[in-house]
Amino acid sequence: MKTVQDYIRTIPDFPHEGIMFRDVTTLFADARGFRMAIDQMLHPYAGLQIDKVVGLEARGFILGGAIAHQLSKGFVPIRKKGKLPGATIAQAYTLEYGEAVVEIHDDAIQAGETILVVDDLLATGGTAQAGIKLIERLGGKIASCSFIIDLPDLGGRARLEGMGMDVQALCAYAGD
Repeated sequence: MKTVQDYIRTIPDFPHEGIMFRDVTTLFADARGFRMAIDQMLHPYAGLQIDKVVGLEARGFILGGAIAHQLSKGFVPIRKKGKLPGATIAQAYTLEYGEAVVEIHDDAIQAGETILVVDDLLATGGTAQAGIKLIERLGGKIASCSFIIDLPDLGGRARLEGMGMDVQALCAYAGD
């Protein structure tokens, strides 16, 4: 029987030499694989009160939308700076070679709402950490952070767990 990991394609040397890129588009393109991933991502939250699902740009939108639909909850995107049309709040974070900024609408989350954060891949955790900070600034409480892939050697899980976050991932690739 296939696992989620069986549907993920590895592309060597993308986007730079020495990088093993884990491509989830092959997972998304397969109906059974995609259903399996969504079902497995939902499983830890059965019976847990979730008010909204937040997806991190961009593949987190695909997963977050499907999960929000299954939970019958609202979906909120966290986007790169300048992509949201309404009033926003922003959070800068550090990348390997510079800095980036993500934003959320300032009315997307109400104080006290319980939030599930979703993305495809957890590497250094910088984007997720920035998203968490935005949610918390709006008064949201993070129930958990859910990913398809964890790259544990890059420290993202430890970073988020160090913030007191529950972190779930369907599979991990060591050495990436």
